[in-house]
Amino acid sequence: MATPLLGQMMAAPLLIPSLLTHAARHHGDTEIVSRRVEGDIHRYTWRDAEHRSRQLAQALRRLGVGDGERVATLAWNGYRHLELYYAISGMGSVVHTVNPRLFPEQIAYIVNHAEDRYVAFDINFLGLIETIAPQCPSVQGWIAMTDRAHLPASRLPLLCYEDLIGVEDGNFPWPSMDENTASGLCYTSGTTGHPKGVLYSHRSTVLHAFGAALPDAMDMSARDAVLPVVPMFHVNAWGLPYSSALVGAKLVFPGKDLDGKSLYELFEAEGVTFSAGVPTVWLGLLTYVKSIGARFSTLERTVIGGSACPPAMLRTFEVDYGVRVIHAWGMSEMSPLGTLCHLRKHHRDLPAEAQQHILEKQGTAIYGVDLKIVGPDGEELPWDGKAFGDLYARGPWVLDRYFRADTSPLVDGWFPTGDVATIDPEGYVQITDRSKDVIKSGGEWISSIDVENVAMAHPEIHEAACIAIRHPKWEERPLLVVVRKPGSTLTREAVLAFYQGRVVKWWIPDDVVFVDEIPHTATGKMLKLKLREAFRDYQAAP
Repeated sequence: MATPLLGQMMAAPLLIPSLLTHAARHHGDTEIVSRRVEGDIHRYTWRDAEHRSRQLAQALRRLGVGDGERVATLAWNGYRHLELYYAISGMGSVVHTVNPRLFPEQIAYIVNHAEDRYVAFDINFLGLIETIAPQCPSVQGWIAMTDRAHLPASRLPLLCYEDLIGVEDGNFPWPSMDENTASGLCYTSGTTGHPKGVLYSHRSTVLHAFGAALPDAMDMSARDAVLPVVPMFHVNAWGLPYSSALVGAKLVFPGKDLDGKSLYELFEAEGVTFSAGVPTVWLGLLTYVKSIGARFSTLERTVIGGSACPPAMLRTFEVDYGVRVIHAWGMSEMSPLGTLCHLRKHHRDLPAEAQQHILEKQGTAIYGVDLKIVGPDGEELPWDGKAFGDLYARGPWVLDRYFRADTSPLVDGWFPTGDVATIDPEGYVQITDRSKDVIKSGGEWISSIDVENVAMAHPEIHEAACIAIRHPKWEERPLLVVVRKPGSTLTREAVLAFYQGRVVKWWIPDDVVFVDEIPHTATGKMLKLKLREAFRDYQAAP
């Protein structure tokens, strides 16, 4: 057998600090702007970020953090969090982003499961830190992400972030390592059972950054001012801290203030062109902008994911405000991006309604992701836009097994996502439901997402969730849970009448229940598990 002829190119490993070094060297004067928890606006550049990240890596080495050891963060989106991203991974350790919106007992479980050596936190989380500290024996120190002037009093012996890096000179060469070295650790939301850890590598993260920045993905460039609304503790802010460095874009961090007013003011003040977040955040922003009769002067596009974007929201952004919506799908186990939705060249001649129908889908797979749908018998289903089945994925940034798990969830090399979807002949994916949320009525399936999307088009509905309730004849039927807009007196009968002609009759909910709020997960998704528990014994009105 002949020996293969190898290419004669440099064998440079794909390492996360190379993204930061590139941004500092070639876009060094580009700004990174942060609204700090201390209350002010902080500004510096990519060049500054790299120098301080090297200082931080030195400081963590001095504290004894070794290769492969985990350092946790409980922090909002800001420049210090960015420095932790790059310093921890860059020195050969693992940055473990922890969601502070989880219950304290969940956070303690995650910190213990990861065996975090140190935890860095924004000072407004001090109370949470003091609550979990006694339950976290592996943690050797708690780093308050602030300066000496703002260091809060605590019963814990806190380390001051700025004091730690202030004594270092930044002369820290990023070490060379295998590109498959672990770099980051994120845990799933844990809506059922304990959260599970997803351990990313340098290679997977850098490849994901390239894929995310592509024109048919997030369409990023050095001309952008990027504001990640999606938190850095939620799947690495969908990779935006890495992709922004890759292209040299301006970064704008909103900190803890994610209300409509705060976001809009930051968008306008900093000339933001691109943002990304979950639908619940955009509901607040659109409500605020409409209330003051304002427009977006620089915002060009936004990625909406985490849960399905209601078509009414997509139309509002695009028609009323001229902001292009890129509908996306992914998950923690996929780093997270899987599909993003854009029109193709031959779609330009279609009527506006047909274009809108395409844009409401979750889109097509970007390079690095392969997809298929599988039926109940395990056989792959056709891409005809009609057959729907369980969605499977594979690729270089897709999970192989969970952190510290003995077995892999893969099926013949494919990851079962837990979503139910159709794929049309052009490869456009439409998520019809989570496998646990789909409603099985009389042997037929009803998409809870489609039922919710109709409700969200009603002008008096703020938010809606569709869940299954038991039925003596049909097994399950849809129940619609609705949050009215302020001042609305919307009735059950008016909501059900709104469905006439918009869906087939047997998809119309059996009943409507009005509530003050719908529970959400720590990442902003509707928590249907709690709704199903609350309405477990509900009997629909006749």
